[in-house]
Amino acid sequence: MAMITDIEDYFAKGCGRCARFDTPDCSAMLWAQGQAALRALCQDTGLEETVKWGHPCYMHAGRNIAIMGAFRDNFRLTFFNAALMKDPESVLQRQGPNTQYPDMIRFTAADQVNTLAPTIRAYLHEAMGYAAAGIKAPNVERVVPIPDELIDALDADPELAEAFAALTPGRQKSYAFNLNQAKQSATRVARIAKFRDKIIQGKGALER
Repeated sequence: MAMITDIEDYFAKGCGRCARFDTPDCSAMLWAQGQAALRALCQDTGLEETVKWGHPCYMHAGRNIAIMGAFRDNFRLTFFNAALMKDPESVLQRQGPNTQYPDMIRFTAADQVNTLAPTIRAYLHEAMGYAAAGIKAPNVERVVPIPDELIDALDADPELAEAFAALTPGRQKSYAFNLNQAKQSATRVARIAKFRDKIIQGKGALER
């Protein structure tokens, strides 16, 4: 199924990324009222409305400012360059445990958009100001801890250790991220066994 490329399709049918596309059960349709209000607010600030990754994306001065998305239990507005945002109202949340900065406003009721409208508008203008001035967040190198199970596997398997050392830092991090998400040591050990061939081939955890 192909993702939508026309902005109006998103608000009429959904993003096109799953079988619920163009059905009443689509997440975008479940939150149609709230997303319509959020769309109007974004347009009112003068942002350019585009489609990226099947979702409404709002731009200014050639930079991505924020992107809208809907899920089963919420819809959200996610800011790019979240490291710059001051968040004086403490409304920004992290999307997940591996998200470096709080970057989204999560809505669990359609009327929250109107309630938070002054704050949302202020945050959008703040982000637009950074884009207009060409200000970007500094690159921060994240240290991803290598789990003990992977260290033990590398110590016991010289061929694997050599191949892992030859991977790019990004590919090494992809394995560390994946393994750290497993709660049980046995799960991490099993994943390492499955990853061995990919590591030997010089691929990252998400590569085929």
